[in-house]
Formats: sequence, C-alpha cells, structure tokens
Amino acid sequence: MTQSHPRISKAVIPAAGLGTRFLPATKATPKEMLPVVDKPAIQYVVEEAVSAGLDDVLMVTGRNKRPLEDHFDRNYELESALEKKGDAERLAKVQESSDLATMHYVRQGDPRGLGHAVLCAAPHVGDEPFAVLLGDDLIDPRDPLLQRMIEIQEQHGGSVVALMEVAPEQIHLYGCAAVEATAEGDVVKVTGLVEKPDAADAPSNYAIIGRYVLDPAVFEILRKTEPGRGGEIQLTDALQHLAEDESAGGPVHGVVFQGRRYDTGDRGDYLRAIVRLACEREDLGPDFRSWLRSYVTEEM
Repeated sequence: MTQSHPRISKAVIPAAGLGTRFLPATKATPKEMLPVVDKPAIQYVVEEAVSAGLDDVLMVTGRNKRPLEDHFDRNYELESALEKKGDAERLAKVQESSDLATMHYVRQGDPRGLGHAVLCAAPHVGDEPFAVLLGDDLIDPRDPLLQRMIEIQEQHGGSVVALMEVAPEQIHLYGCAAVEATAEGDVVKVTGLVEKPDAADAPSNYAIIGRYVLDPAVFEILRKTEPGRGGEIQLTDALQHLAEDESAGGPVHGVVFQGRRYDTGDRGDYLRAIVRLACEREDLGPDFRSWLRSYVTEEM
C-alpha cells in the first residue's frame, strides 16, 4: 500500500549567485532580475512554485540583491500613478508580483555553494520536506514538472530530483545520476550522483536540472559535508549520501523530464529562451514571428 507523507508547502529559491557570466549587466542588477520578455526570470520561478501549491517561498539572497525583495513588495507610488492614469492593465501586472506568495528572505553571506545556500533555509523549513527551485531553469507551465515531483515524494518519501537526458558531450556541465528503472516510465531510482563528471566517467546521460524536492534529513548531512568540486559545498554530494544510505533520509528518486525547459544561465540560451517565449505570446507572437522570418530570410 502506498505510504502517506507530509504535504509540502515550502519552496526555497537560492538567489545569491554573482551572475558573472552576464557581466557587465549584472554589476548592479541581480541576474535573477534580468527580463525574460517583460518579466524578470525570478518571477517565472515563483509562479511555478505557486502553481504547484507552494505559497510559502524563502529566497536565499546575498549582497546587492535588494531589488529581488523590492520586486515582490508593494510599490505604492507606482501603483498610485497608474491608478490615476486609469491604466488598469499595467496596475494589475505591478500588483501581481506582490500578491503571488508569502515571501521570506535570508542572506547566505559567504557564497559557499548550492549546498550551503540550501542549508541556510534550515531554520525556516524546519522538519518538513521542501522544494528547491533554481532560477536558471525556467520550466514551461504547460509541463508541470514540480507537481509530478511532489507527487512522487508524497508516495515514496525521501528526496526527488529532476533529470533530463543530455548528449554525452554536455554531461560535464551538470550533476549526473546513476539510475535504476522503476515500474513508472518517467520515474527512476537514483543509486548514485556525481557533480559535473567527464564524459568518460559519467554513470549515465541523465543530468540533474534545477528542481529538487528534499527530505529535511539533507540539512544534517549538509552540515557535515566538506567542500567538493570548485571548493564549494555541493548539494549533489549530500544527495549522494542519501542515495547510498536510505536510513539517513532516503530513498532518492528521479523524475525524467521531457517537456519544455528554458535555460537562462547561459547568454546564448538566455536569448533563445526570450525568442521562444516571445514567439508563443498571443500579444507579441504574430508580429514578432513575422519580423523574425523576414530577418532570417534577409540576413541569413
């Protein structure tokens, strides 16, 4: 019989990175605030958490990240100006971000890696399973990955990671999972993990993408985890421990994602994400697609 596990209500979004790949744009602007069409990338991530039923959101920030807090707060002066102009459409858009979820913030301090950023969430999360969403991966709302991961965690307990098949020459860019098949086609049992392996050493071509549903036991393991690749405390190393020893808070399962994912962590992929999303917008798509076809025909 399927075991019942506590309902997940909290999401953690690490947002303390320096965004060096996007300099100089991120010198004074957090990378999470870079626009994807007409919304900052971080808003898509919060909207995804809320759509999955997680309306308690903790953002792990760092220095120079105050604009993140301002974006999800009220801006009475701007709202008043729009109201006086009778611009109800833009007023609704401005208020939308402040009404999305109950937002909380904690500073990471020293940038010591993703594992350390997750550990900063321990006092807020407590002894409950929780989700972690990384801002570089935007998941199309038509492909509800996080909901599926929560469903698997509630069935099996332990932790769940999102996996995606990538070409062997790309696996060194990701954490990689060794897996075993299960009775469910999109679910695998994770037996081991390694952070950014060389292609020759990778146990599979299943890459970990930026969605996790974690058992709170991960906190105690992270407290004992030594710095790994890059001199940082790696979440992958803590999950490897859970996969090896289920009594510590396992098992670890993976949901294999085959839907639409927009990678905004790389400049080229960021531009491609904007083009794809703009093309699909009802208000922008027709004119933009027409211009894009003309541009490609004339310039390429």
